[in-house]
Amino acid sequence: MGGVPGSKVVHYDMGNLQENFPVKLTLMGREPCQIRHIALEAARVAANRFLLKQVGRTNFNLKLRIYPHHVLRENKQATGAGADRISSGMRHSFGKAVGTAAQIDAGQRIFTLSIPPQYLNDAKIALRRAGHKLPTPIQIVIESGNELIK
Repeated sequence: MGGVPGSKVVHYDMGNLQENFPVKLTLMGREPCQIRHIALEAARVAANRFLLKQVGRTNFNLKLRIYPHHVLRENKQATGAGADRISSGMRHSFGKAVGTAAQIDAGQRIFTLSIPPQYLNDAKIALRRAGHKLPTPIQIVIESGNELIK
């Protein structure tokens, strides 16, 4: 393969990385799918920006748990006058690398958000906003200490 295009995902850990917060929320994909690196970055930005405005930089820890390893290729078709003489259609089509994607299974964790208990509603909104950017139905699971809240 020629080269792998760079990932648009800038950060995988955001917020306060030193502190352990008691409440953890996890954003899961409900169906298996591929999530392009551009969609992952859009979801990360949406959640991070909302959390920075609502709870402040030191009151959360947001972690992106998947990495876009899978290389996506595209067979570009020639267009315009005389394209039929130049193009060979789908014969020997391997395609050029155009981006990367993360392949996830049903129930796989995409984001994990740790917060103090008083910011639970803001955390749910932030993860829901991130989920709108992803190509799969989502589920948010809440853990408080050792107990699981759905």
